[in-house]
Amino acid sequence: MVRILLALLLLSFGSAAWTQSYPSKPVKIIVPFGVGGSADVYARYLGAKLQDSVGQSFVVENRPGGGSIVGSDVVAKSDPDGYTLLMMSNTHTVNETLIPKKPFELMRDFAPITGVSYSDLIMVVHPSVQAASLKEFIALAKSKPGALNYASSGNGTPYHMAGELFKSMAGVDIVHVPHKGSDQARVAIMGGQVQMMFDAVPTMAANAKAGKVKAFGTTGEKRSSVTPELPTLSEAGVAGYETGLWLGLMAPKATPRPVLEKINAEVNKLLNSAEVKENWAKQGTITMGMSIDQFDKFLRQDIQKWSRLVKSTGMKVD
Repeated sequence: MVRILLALLLLSFGSAAWTQSYPSKPVKIIVPFGVGGSADVYARYLGAKLQDSVGQSFVVENRPGGGSIVGSDVVAKSDPDGYTLLMMSNTHTVNETLIPKKPFELMRDFAPITGVSYSDLIMVVHPSVQAASLKEFIALAKSKPGALNYASSGNGTPYHMAGELFKSMAGVDIVHVPHKGSDQARVAIMGGQVQMMFDAVPTMAANAKAGKVKAFGTTGEKRSSVTPELPTLSEAGVAGYETGLWLGLMAPKATPRPVLEKINAEVNKLLNSAEVKENWAKQGTITMGMSIDQFDKFLRQDIQKWSRLVKSTGMKVD
């Protein structure tokens, strides 16, 4: 019995020492989306801040494709040592129902760390669209079922789901055109290859203000502080419409709890700082710092939320 207790004690000390030294080499944050989107922008911001606070590099690597599946699978199959993290979003909770045949399951193959950010979306159309308001756009879409289309950064992404929710609640038939990333979708809407898009306020508001696209409203319960002149979609004509984009961090499932807690503490310290809160608020973004268990509960509830929409609308992807 003494030998067993001694072995457990030594194992505990070894684990504690290893955790205290973490990170002892660069940490990779894989973003399963394209360059320039919200996940990429906030991952790079966090990586730079974490490098300053812990003295080790946090390298962002973009692995877009498959509506987040390609890059996420890389993380799922990585060593569970805390040196490969996933910047994920509500795309992942949607895909649990929308794309059931994946090489991984979110809550089985990943360990929650913390929520990172939330931002409203903004609905924009190309300037050539013959509509000056949301109500006029809905009337136009109803007069031409299947003739208009909208861009997204891929199946299951918040931009895709915002479009499907809009179609369902407004009673319109608009064709979904998925892209490999939000950067490509943005190029398509500004180039006129598609007529409409939902995008994150921080990444599209400036284009709307510059006249490159026409904005009809934002998707939150309240108007965005970045675009207070724009109504919410609920105010503008689709009563009760509300959705958004959130980001979070996860790791491979078997990552030791002490390592997850250390990452959680460092990230939440940044998210709770006045500098980050004020900086992100100016962009229309809210920090989401949570405990590991709180984020676990949040993820499970979000999976259920999107499961109801996917099943009720009969949504399917190829």
